[in-house]
Formats: sequence, C-alpha cells, structure tokens
Amino acid sequence: MPEPSADPPPRSTPPPASAPGGAAAAAAAPSGAPPAPAAPRASGEAPAREGGHHAPQAPSGRYLAVLSLSALGIVFGDIGTSPLYAFRESLHEGYGVAVSAANVLGILSLIFWALVLVISVKYLTFVLRADNRGEGGILALTSLVTPIAVGHRGARRKLVLLGLFGAALLYGDGMITPAISVLSAVEGLEVATPVFTPYIVPITIAILVALFAAQRFGTGGVGRVFGPVMLLWFTVLAALGLYQIVQAPGVLQAVNPLHGARFFADNGVRGFLVLGSVFLAVTGAEAMYADMGHFGKRPIRLAWFVLVFPALLLNYFGQGALLLAQPEAVENPFYHMGPDWALFPLVGVATVATVIASQAVISGAFSLTMQAAQLGYAPRVHIEHTSSTERGQIYIPGINWALMIACIGLVVGFGSSTNLAAAYGVAVTTDMLFATILLAIVARQRWRWGLPRVVGLISVFLVIDLAFWGANIVKVPAGGWFPLVVAALVFTLMTTWKRGRQILAQRLQEQLLPRTVFLENLRRHPPPRVPGTAIYMYGNRQGTPPALLHSLKHFGVLHERVVFLAAETEEAPYLAPDERTTIEELGEGVYQIVLHYGFMEDVDVPSALADLHREGRMSFEPMKTSYFLGRETIIAARHRAGMQIWREKLFGVMARNARSATSFFRLPPNRVVELGAQIEL
Repeated sequence: MPEPSADPPPRSTPPPASAPGGAAAAAAAPSGAPPAPAAPRASGEAPAREGGHHAPQAPSGRYLAVLSLSALGIVFGDIGTSPLYAFRESLHEGYGVAVSAANVLGILSLIFWALVLVISVKYLTFVLRADNRGEGGILALTSLVTPIAVGHRGARRKLVLLGLFGAALLYGDGMITPAISVLSAVEGLEVATPVFTPYIVPITIAILVALFAAQRFGTGGVGRVFGPVMLLWFTVLAALGLYQIVQAPGVLQAVNPLHGARFFADNGVRGFLVLGSVFLAVTGAEAMYADMGHFGKRPIRLAWFVLVFPALLLNYFGQGALLLAQPEAVENPFYHMGPDWALFPLVGVATVATVIASQAVISGAFSLTMQAAQLGYAPRVHIEHTSSTERGQIYIPGINWALMIACIGLVVGFGSSTNLAAAYGVAVTTDMLFATILLAIVARQRWRWGLPRVVGLISVFLVIDLAFWGANIVKVPAGGWFPLVVAALVFTLMTTWKRGRQILAQRLQEQLLPRTVFLENLRRHPPPRVPGTAIYMYGNRQGTPPALLHSLKHFGVLHERVVFLAAETEEAPYLAPDERTTIEELGEGVYQIVLHYGFMEDVDVPSALADLHREGRMSFEPMKTSYFLGRETIIAARHRAGMQIWREKLFGVMARNARSATSFFRLPPNRVVELGAQIEL
C-alpha cells in the first residue's frame, strides 16, 4: 500500500496535511510565509459556506428557530441527558454524604452555579468567541493559537502538544458517553420491577450494537427528528421538575451560593470530592464549542437560554424537591419524579434521548479523526460521505467499530452507570482545563486584551476548572484511568505519526534534487516527449518529485506537459473557492500547481482540476492525464538517529495500513502509476 509522504520543514502555520500515507504522493510542503491568520469574527456568527454546512451570518426569524431546534439534537444531547445520573451520583453513598435538607440544597446550589459559570459564562460568552473562521473545537482552537508563536518553536510545540492531548482525551469521552448514557436510561426499568435487573446489560448492549450498526446509513435522515425528539425530552424534563417544585417550593432557595459554601464547610474533603459528580451536570459543554460551525453562535445561545438551561434547572431542582420529601428516592430520583403509569414511556423517551446524545459524540469522533488526518497527525483513513449536500456528515468504519467494541467492553466491565460515573469526567475536565489555557493566549494575543483583564478572567475559570479536575482525578483508581489510557495511546499514535513523517521528510531531503537543477538539465538535455499530461504529486515545492526521476530512469521519456502538484492544509477550517488554487509556470512545459484546503475539507484533486478547466485557467483532459505517485517502504533502522526502534516499527505499521493515496485524493484508479522505493528511518 502507499506509504506516508514526506513531511516538509516546519511551517509557521499549523501542521499541514500532506497526504499522510502516500510518500512522494503527499501533498503538503513548505510555503514560505504563512497566510495571515483570520481575526475573530466580531459578529460571532459562522460564515456561510458552500454546501449549506454553515449557518449564515446572523440568522434570524424562522431560520434562526429552525437552527436552534436542530441544535437541540446535536449540541445539547450530552448535557441534556445528564439529569439521568448527575444528581443521583452526587449523593452516592460512597461519598458518605447524608441525604439531608442542607446537603440537598448545597448540591443543588453547586449544580446551579456550575451551569451558570461554566456553560453560560465561560463557554457561551467567551469560548464561543474564539472561532476559527466559524469553526470550534480543541483542534480548531489549537490551530488558532499556534500562529501566534511564530519565532518561538518551543512555545509552539508545547501549544500543539497541549491541544493534541486535549483532542486525544475526547476519544475516551466518546467511548464512555454512549455507554453511561444508554445504560443509565435502561436502568429505569429496574425502578419499575426487579424482573428486568438481569437484562439491563444485555438490553444496553443490544441498543449500542444497533446504534453503531446504523452509522453506515448516515445521520441525515435520523437527524431530521433529533431536534423534535430533544424538544420533547426537554419539555418532559421541565414538566417533571415543575411538578415536584410546586409541592416543595422551598427548594428554590438553593440558588443562594451560601448553600454551596455551607455544604463545603459541613462536609470538608467529602464535600470537595462530591464536585467530581456535580461536574457530570456540565459534561457536554465542549460539544457546544465543537459544533459551533454547524449552527453558529446565535442559535446555540438561543436554544440554551430559552429552553435547555431552564429545563435542566427545573429538573435538577425537581429532583431536589423530591428528595426533601422522600430521601429514600435517592437510589434513582429521576425516575421517581413522575407517576407510576408514566415510568415505561419515560424510560422509552430517555433511551431515545441518550441514543441521540451518543450519536452526537460518535459523529464528533469521526470529525476529529478527519481533522487529525488532514493536519498530518494521523494516517489517511477510509472516509465515507453519507450526504451529497452536507460534507460534515461522514462515516469512518474503523473508528465506528473501535468505539462500539470499547462501549460494549465498558458496559460489561463496569456493569452499571454508577460504576461508569467513576470513569467519567477525568477526560472532560482535563480537556476543559486545556481549553482555558489556550483561551488565555487567544484573549491576550488575538483579542488584544490587557494583561490584568486576561489574568482576572482566566484566573476565575482556572479556579473552577482546577476544582473540578482535582475532584475528578481521585477517580483514576476507580475507573478514571480508562480515558487517560485511551488518550495516552491516541496521543502516542498521533505524535509517532507526525515525528515519523518529519524523519521521512529528512531522509527524502537528503536525496532531493532541487527543482531548479532539474529544470536546467531539462533545458540542456531535453528527453523525448510523449503526448498527454503527467501529474506528479509531491509536497516539496522546491524539489523534484522522486517519482518523476524514477519515471525518467525507467522510461527515458517525458510527457509534453508536466505538472508538479501539492495539496496544502491551512489553519482555517474552510477556504473560499478563490483561495483554492495557485498556478506557476516553470518553463519547458512544466507547471507547479498548489491546492489549498481547510483542515475540515476533503481533498479532491480531479474536482479541483475540473474547476481550473471551467474557469479557463488550465485545461485537463481526463483520458489524457496520468497521475504518478511515490510509494515508499519504511524500514526501521537502529544505526540512524530518529525515533526509538519501537516507534519506528509502529510508524511502519501505521503507514502500511493507511488509506491509499489514490483513494484519499480521489484519483481515477485506472489513471494512476505508482513508483516505489525503500527508505530507512
């Protein structure tokens, strides 16, 4: 199979996506001065983009309502299902906190202010401002920050590694969220009758298998009902909570932060550790930022403040009101809130809601994998597009089945949502902590905030983040190790791939024939020319593609028109059509074409060449155009400086299993020629 491409010398922009997996076929190369980083958008809305994937700038009226409704299913699924277990786990007997009125009000106060400060203030007010041309997420934030460190390679490397580990943590979250969400919903059957107890785990596994099996059909059709179903879910949450609050309105005094302070004073260390479960009420905050590009900021904020936030508060306070009257309901306060006749319908609605929440996390893992591959931190993977109009709707079989196996293993291994809660939170709190650090750099360098303002605001966020992180880190022995191990493995794979590509670039650089030398030799000693166009895909724009030299060596002829083609990934998630292509005529029938892509875009070489033909800039006849790709076999070498031998072997394994360059670039297979070589790392 095609092997990884050479990585160019470090650019001042975030790592380009050369074609991870196809050596000289790869596309990223040094570009000299980086493009000017995009400034944060003052309006705070995502720009319109081809394909309808972005919300238009400043949506309003009916369209704003439609976007807000759609956001309910994608953005708020995770945080919207937290009432199933967050309050219950905060009063778990393992903490040794009694189900007293003071403790119930104290925990409610902590949940209330966590939702206000973490979600309403930190994420919706400040983090959402840090958009990279309308896109969000930890990788987008990292790529927004790294150009700031131009000239400070050490600082840039640390920022990249910080963001990269934050992204790796999300894979662990993506494995735990479906498991704990679906399991907690199905456990409602136990409240109805103990007859279901032996079947909780099998039923959960069956639902998870069905969920992951359905991924190959795409989320487009199901996505249309996500919003209405979640609207029903939040309505149910609000109604259940309101029913209980009416019977015990005194629970509303929990909005007073003094109840939270008194809870810490009364319970000491035990009260601090309860923060680990209180944090479950805000998991999903990162989804609001990651999915910003799908809807824009205004619909997300509108959906939160108009429906999601009030519904969550009513439900949490309703659970508190129930426990004030019936402390014995602490075993599962959510399912005890409604009348007996509504239990089974409630379990059904909750199960559907958790499936939707899981769908959003799974789709996020697909998008994160594609971004990592585009940025050069992961090999090319097989990606299937499940929609002809929405480029963001993708399916990655390998990631899908890996997540399914992990989810099933977690359900079987932990057995209950209570046990899984011990593993949940470590990854998300660490990721939120990293996001705060990166946000501080954005505020200081991009928004030009004064140092006192940055320190003042970020210090508040750091105190909150560190408190939640400290309360969750003690969960490591009880299961919190799992997302950390997953993150460490993913981080190792990503950094090994990146470093391997850099070493491979160095090895190829040693054998590089400068482009100017080749062109001079071509002028002095012109070989026979044959009709047609030959496209040599190579990332280093200053060098001659090795595949071209091999071709000349073996065949002794050159096509009448030769194109050196590179595809570079920029720090922006999407580029406008007029930013896509640059053409340089080198003489002697040789041209240099550079295709520029955002890190969330697919590379489609034939489509880009067809655009050039339509624009009249350069014509290509498909049946007279051949593509030449380099194919390297990686050999781990102990006698050469590079990586540890085990990492070199790991890199070789990853390279051999990477998606073919032909498939990645969407080249016509019957027009591709591959020429190979062996490279020692």
